[in-house]
Amino acid sequence: MIEQTQVLDMLVQACPTFAAARDEHVAEYGNDVLYVAAGEFAHHLLILQLDGATSCFAEVGATIERMHTEGTHEVKELATIGVLEGIQNVWGHSSADPGLFLEYLGPESRSWWQGLNNFWSGKAPIVRSGA
Repeated sequence: MIEQTQVLDMLVQACPTFAAARDEHVAEYGNDVLYVAAGEFAHHLLILQLDGATSCFAEVGATIERMHTEGTHEVKELATIGVLEGIQNVWGHSSADPGLFLEYLGPESRSWWQGLNNFWSGKAPIVRSGA
């Protein structure tokens, strides 16, 4: 099982350019406050998207999928409410379409992405996996 303490290293492994931001986060917060780190990661991905530097996105998508399928309950929740929702919100409040990231997600992550959309559109009372 993937534990919370492994998540930041996994994100850096998938997206090495996030290493400096991860190091700053760890210096300030330790290996805690992972939802803040997930928001920072979403911002980092946005910058990469705007720069056309998306070569790591397939690996990032695979890592998010692993978090959903191999993670503890807390890691699965972080993958959805932290990382995916972070991408949707950060990108959605910029000039980037968050839907552009959808192509990099595996089936479980896509299902949770849709679950977030259903919740925020009022189609579901809670965030749950499902199309």
